[in-house]
Amino acid sequence: MACSKVRKIDRECRVFNEQWTRDYFFVPWKDRAICIICKENVSVFKEYNLRRHHETRHKEYASLKGAARDDKVRRLKGGLAAQQDALLRQSRANLAAVRASYKAANLLAIHGKPFTDGEFGKAMMLAVSEEVCPEKTDTFRGVSLSAQSMTRRIEEMGENVLDQLREKAKDFVFFALAMDESNDVKDTAQLLIFIRGVNARFEVSEELASLNSLKGTTTGENIFAEVCKTMDELGLQWTKFASVTTDGAPCMVGSTRGLVGRLNGEFEERGLAPPIQVHCLIHQQALCCKVLKWASVMKVVVQCVNYIRKNGLKHRQFQAFLSELGSAYQDVLYYTEIRWLSRGKVLRRFYDLLPEINTFLQSKGETVQELTDPGWKWDLAFLTDVTEVLNHLNLQLQGKGNLISDMYSHIKAFEVKMQLLLRQVQKLDFTHFPATQMYCAEKPAAPFPVAKCKDALEMLQREFSVRFRELHVNNKDIRLFQNPFAADIDDARPSLQFELAELQNCDVLKDAFKPDSLLEFYAALPECTYPNIKQHALRMCTVFGSTYTCYTQTSDFSPARSRHTVHTDRFPGSRRGDCNC
Repeated sequence: MACSKVRKIDRECRVFNEQWTRDYFFVPWKDRAICIICKENVSVFKEYNLRRHHETRHKEYASLKGAARDDKVRRLKGGLAAQQDALLRQSRANLAAVRASYKAANLLAIHGKPFTDGEFGKAMMLAVSEEVCPEKTDTFRGVSLSAQSMTRRIEEMGENVLDQLREKAKDFVFFALAMDESNDVKDTAQLLIFIRGVNARFEVSEELASLNSLKGTTTGENIFAEVCKTMDELGLQWTKFASVTTDGAPCMVGSTRGLVGRLNGEFEERGLAPPIQVHCLIHQQALCCKVLKWASVMKVVVQCVNYIRKNGLKHRQFQAFLSELGSAYQDVLYYTEIRWLSRGKVLRRFYDLLPEINTFLQSKGETVQELTDPGWKWDLAFLTDVTEVLNHLNLQLQGKGNLISDMYSHIKAFEVKMQLLLRQVQKLDFTHFPATQMYCAEKPAAPFPVAKCKDALEMLQREFSVRFRELHVNNKDIRLFQNPFAADIDDARPSLQFELAELQNCDVLKDAFKPDSLLEFYAALPECTYPNIKQHALRMCTVFGSTYTCYTQTSDFSPARSRHTVHTDRFPGSRRGDCNC
């Protein structure tokens, strides 16, 4: 039995005839014909259907002929167009109100504001519109900014971002994780996991993978379980796991029961090489700085600052005193131990205001002998200079999206600077010690404490060597990624040696190489000629050099952290990355 063919109306390519408008009072609208009299539509552009509708529903229009018919058609078409325009305007207004609501929710989320601020923002918006554009007040009133709406909008945007991340993750050749566990203002442990992935085109994506609340214990096993859960949710494969970056907490770096130990065990069970393990470089740098205690200096500085600022009257008098003298500064700074940059800035401000501070204290009957002691002032000047150098390194290591090669270069450069400073101190050359040089120009009675300062620099140098020993283990891989033309072929892995030989002797690629556009260079390398070099570059460009991104996000959801917890091993940073306080 033969099967009958089913007609497909959308394949018949029927075209609306403009004459039908005058004959049957129909106009085309998208893929349908609409009667301009009763507003009903006919789904097929077929004259028989239109004529039958007109003759059965609108017989009274048959008597209209000539100009009268044309005028009637024109007026009916105008009425339909006006009705459609009104509907479209209302639809556009509703759509604009929804978009505005989403944008407002996005701003609340970005700035970490309470959802209830949306209602306050709407009240302000209405107050402004009533004065500036009263005719638009009703439009603004139609924008939903209630707490419930803001919550729903942000949840929907979060789900959309997560869906986008899942789609991106499908194209990742390698990915890396950076994580940090910290307590919020309610002492609930929050685990942030950031992911950095790269596709075959060397397009790097860095996103928040998950934010999980750990209600009970925060052991390495608990954190490992959350990592596995996050990888499952994003569809990430263990074979593409390139590196993991953590801080120095035992639950993170423990070789047996810590996160790193559990990851190594998981990779061993799967028969895979373990990922590159990085201890946050900023955290390491901050720990190195703690060897420079110099309590004799810091104790006096803190006591003087606290004496001036603890009493409101004295504080105002000191500010007025500085104003009368025309000082470049209007106040002294409080010292906050948990923020390393605070130490350098406090010392610099204190050193610059030392004469004014001493004069003010004496006027209040307070005599601080150290402020006039030449030996102590040598120590203050030297410590001020050294902490400023350390602060500069800290700022270089901060920032989002930094490649591990760039951060490693800053560490190496600092180690070279330390050697230079050590030689200059022994020669009494204060070229790179501005505060010390300034004090030396005053020709103080006491000689510069060479031995003490030399010991301090050597101790700092040793601490850096020990702390960054693990980073130097990956020196060859980092240097090869940073500049393959300068890499030693003999030291490279066998799978890379022949490709390096080809690359280093290709003048065209050598001329095209630019260190500031490293990823673009690797993306342009021919896959067929340099597959292993590209794989190495893909792996290295995902490595997080620090947990800086995690820390800035932690500061966003825990703005009162410094008031509730004291983490002396935390690296400095204020909210949203402003770490210059």
